[in-house]
Amino acid sequence: MNSSYIGNLILIAIGSSLVSNVVLSQFLGLCPFLGVSKKVKTATGMGGALVFVITLSSLVAGLIYKFILKPLNLDYLKTIVFILIIAALVQFVEFFLKKFMKSLYQALGVYLPLITTNCAVLGVAINNVNYEYDILTSVINGLATSIGFAISIVILAGIREKMEYNNIPKYLKGMPIVLITAGLMAIAFCGFSGLI
Repeated sequence: MNSSYIGNLILIAIGSSLVSNVVLSQFLGLCPFLGVSKKVKTATGMGGALVFVITLSSLVAGLIYKFILKPLNLDYLKTIVFILIIAALVQFVEFFLKKFMKSLYQALGVYLPLITTNCAVLGVAINNVNYEYDILTSVINGLATSIGFAISIVILAGIREKMEYNNIPKYLKGMPIVLITAGLMAIAFCGFSGLI
């Protein structure tokens, strides 16, 4: 590996996690971002689950695309194949949490199986193919993107926990103030664009 390749990986990692944050700049994965961000504990669990699923799906989808779909000219099947890979990984995460972390499994509720149809997870796998990333770059991009998602959801959960004790006008209580907060977070994350 030469230094320009490593430098490129670092730029992709910073860009995917902070500058082009999957939630705050691409607006993918908003359902769990808004739904699971009421408590820091559940937000951290969802972030961890997504780090696992996105990183592994980037690896497996990249390998299957490079060694099976592309050589056999089956590119048109990539979306279906990627969804099947993601679904299998989500089932594994669901089984693990149900067996070893029952309280987190119950706290995540319906949002855990919804990772299968989370557009952020599928979006990363498709972007890796569209940008023609190699396997290592795909994994780094997936890991960085999922860490960016985890950072965002944990920050929003921390803010929401503090907002419970604030005197918020009646018409802004609930989802309106959460959306305003997410918008302000998106503006703040734009400041990271000076890094690259």
